[in-house]
Amino acid sequence: MDLSFWEKNSYFTGIDVLVVGSGIVGLNTARAIKERKPDLKILVIDRGFLPYGASTRNAGFACYGSLTELMDDLTKMSESEVFDLVERRWKGLRKLRTILGDENIGYEPFGGYEVFATADELNYKSCIERLDYFNESLFKITGAKNIYQNKDNCINDFGFSDVNHLILNSGEGQIDAGKMMKSLLRYVREIGIEVINGINIISLEQLNEEMKISTANGFDFKAKQVVVTTNAFAKQLLPVLEVEPGRAQVLITNPIDGLKIKGSFHYEKGYYYFRNVGDRILFGGGRNLDFDAERTIDFGLTNTVQNKLEELLQKMILPGKTYTIDQRWSGIMGLGKTKTTIIKKLSDHLFCAVRMGGMGIAIGTLVGEEAAELIVGKA
Repeated sequence: MDLSFWEKNSYFTGIDVLVVGSGIVGLNTARAIKERKPDLKILVIDRGFLPYGASTRNAGFACYGSLTELMDDLTKMSESEVFDLVERRWKGLRKLRTILGDENIGYEPFGGYEVFATADELNYKSCIERLDYFNESLFKITGAKNIYQNKDNCINDFGFSDVNHLILNSGEGQIDAGKMMKSLLRYVREIGIEVINGINIISLEQLNEEMKISTANGFDFKAKQVVVTTNAFAKQLLPVLEVEPGRAQVLITNPIDGLKIKGSFHYEKGYYYFRNVGDRILFGGGRNLDFDAERTIDFGLTNTVQNKLEELLQKMILPGKTYTIDQRWSGIMGLGKTKTTIIKKLSDHLFCAVRMGGMGIAIGTLVGEEAAELIVGKA
């Protein structure tokens, strides 16, 4: 497809910074650059009609770490690395809420619970033994006392079956991911940033003091700086990056009469997660059932995962309840050997901000600001 003079001149000429990817990281990178350097021409492009990698396909958890997840992280990362990451998630959530406002992201402070079934008694005991340690560590970050609390008294209130224990993280909440992305898109456009969907980049090439961007749409253009924020899909443009895809499958019920469940819930080290969306239940996870099959950039559903989700939904979460499944979908996370993000200068004119580790809502706003600082410096 050839561009007209007007299209080329208005949209694809004189670009100071091109942001590839219009998800939470990409839009926040563009926002933070524009706030630091208002005169720059910034263009955000995305190959999809929506930023549908993970930003609008997640469960909407505003969380920063369940106890079993953090304990597992401590077996793979140093103590300082784990709690530095928790602090970045906590700061990222605060920034997201401050910039857009709780009403505009549908934030609800219902708390985050970790679920322990009958077979999880040893894991529960390990968590209780270290409860004070984690509360002291989180107090240093958040200033809130006793963030983690035993909430076994809520099990019957929620109507669960085969659940012996609950541990609450009182600092967590949930958002409406679609509402959040619409608000963020509106925000960046209001400050003068162009966002164009449906452009598929096939290669990036440095030419002297510019980057040449070639598209599958049939035209090329140039930009002074390029930052790739496509998370799990980044290796398609930048094969050297250590980021792997992880597909997450999700379902949501139709409205359920008399639903008592309110909050966000983690199960089996966070490999399963569910929450109320009004009077519906959203339930996702199961990647641990077949890591190889879910290490893919292809959207889709599998019987293995969907059958397990339905089994847990029926037996543990909604026993005795009448409900139907309204929708099913999948999203693609960007993962690595550790949960640290990659915010990196790859050349004088090429940068990346990827590998959110399934915590894009929590950390994406902060990552965007850190990427902006790397590209144009502090305000």
